[in-house]
Amino acid sequence: MSESNSTLFYAGITLASGLITDFLINRLNKKEVKEDPKPLRSLTLRKRSFINSKQAPVPEALLNSENPLLDEIKFLNSATCDIERVNHLSLGLDDEFPNIKSPLLGEGNLRSVFGGGGFLPDDAFVYCGSYVINTAVFGPGKRIEQTKKWLRAGPRKSLFFDPKTVKAAIVTCGGLCPGLNVVIRELFMSLHYNYGVQDIYGIKYGYKGFYTYDWIKFDANYVKNIHNLGGTILGSSRGGFDLNKIVEAIVNHGINQVFCLGGDGTHGGVLELFKELRKRKLKISIVGIPKTIDNDIAIIDESFGFETAVEEAINAISSAYVEANCAENGVGLVRLMGRNAGFIAMSACNASRDAHVCLIPEFKFELYGERGLLEYCYQRLKKKGTLVLVIAEGAGDAMLDYKVNVLETDASGNKKPQDVGVIVKDELTKYCKNKAMSITLKHIDPTYMIRTVPANSHDKIMCTQLAQNAVHGAMAGFSGFTVGHVNNRLAYIPIEELLSGKYSNRVVADSREWQRLLASTGQPSFLNNEESMIQQKQQQI
Repeated sequence: MSESNSTLFYAGITLASGLITDFLINRLNKKEVKEDPKPLRSLTLRKRSFINSKQAPVPEALLNSENPLLDEIKFLNSATCDIERVNHLSLGLDDEFPNIKSPLLGEGNLRSVFGGGGFLPDDAFVYCGSYVINTAVFGPGKRIEQTKKWLRAGPRKSLFFDPKTVKAAIVTCGGLCPGLNVVIRELFMSLHYNYGVQDIYGIKYGYKGFYTYDWIKFDANYVKNIHNLGGTILGSSRGGFDLNKIVEAIVNHGINQVFCLGGDGTHGGVLELFKELRKRKLKISIVGIPKTIDNDIAIIDESFGFETAVEEAINAISSAYVEANCAENGVGLVRLMGRNAGFIAMSACNASRDAHVCLIPEFKFELYGERGLLEYCYQRLKKKGTLVLVIAEGAGDAMLDYKVNVLETDASGNKKPQDVGVIVKDELTKYCKNKAMSITLKHIDPTYMIRTVPANSHDKIMCTQLAQNAVHGAMAGFSGFTVGHVNNRLAYIPIEELLSGKYSNRVVADSREWQRLLASTGQPSFLNNEESMIQQKQQQI
């Protein structure tokens, strides 16, 4: 076959296959569904794309509902619903349920070059019955029916609030964390550009800012570059929560959506505000966005700022490693954040591979004795001549044979104990001196350097997702909830559940991450009588 004929042959085959594909797709799209669809097994074909949807197809009945949000609220409050109910502003109110079309609904997938809504297709919205499971891995004897189901986060096709009437307020509480400015910016961008909200305010210096300082009126120029800055442009503080003063300030300013960025303490305030607003029958949605650099908030996969903190902590460990290896009997000691949980210390050690000992609040240890920390460090220095220790700030509570004094508490009621890094530094220096060994110990404490840096790319993406979905939930009229990733999917979690005490996020001994750390460092338990400790734990269980 000549080259020209070969080219024509293959061109004909390609054209024919394309025509057949178009024919089959048109038949599938035009074919009427005569029986109930099976969402988990069906094939979704969009008229605008030949790429299959990544989510289960939405049944026609839901797509064509006159008020999808009302359908969802009725289902969530029905006796047959097994999804954890998120409070909604319509409950307990006698007003007619609104039916407001979302401005995000549009015919195409592309956003206008001028910004604004109208860029999401029908099947991009969240509909009645969508949920995220709490547990992704099931062992023997466990079934999916036994796990919690959280309401799936995302935009709703119909809204509870008319965007033209929305006035929003944003506040940051507690300690600093990488990514706060990203969340503030994206809350504004989503409210203003996606939904058309005109009145968006920033509250300065935490909860007390509601009734103490003038509010900041945001505009695009004010927030457009803040995502590249560390800290929070609003400032932050602990304490200052005065329920009545805050509610009165919200009402007097005509606010009907409030977004609070903070940890457990901040979410406790959100819950109190929600209860008071509900008691007064006010149509004000209040939403939490979980923030803690320690990554110890229950239920959610990870809190924003954590990945950035780990990156910065690795730099500190690298510095300690260099110091330790450039001195005779050199010791590099790094104290990292982690008051109640050791995730930063553990993850940084796993990533750096340079640490020889990692101490975190979750696991008890002893300083003294033949199997204690000090003897282990001495023996390692004797054999290797170098040592890198990484200690979480809360590890002082895990020391069994040393009394750590609590110096004071902060405005949130958190205790401020002695610096465990200084304690270990002093005790190790004395111990080695008594063994006739002179050591060179460098104590590195990057605590506040870590939490003030701008967010990295991972955390910026997470902050954007959290902010946008917080806005979607508020616009739909949900209230008293927080938004977070559960099994890498965004969900709305009732704050009552978050703070119930039924859930915990701590490093556990049988986790793969902790086992990797033990394999990397080779460290023992630092317990003189480990068998006795195991028996005590079993009795407690």
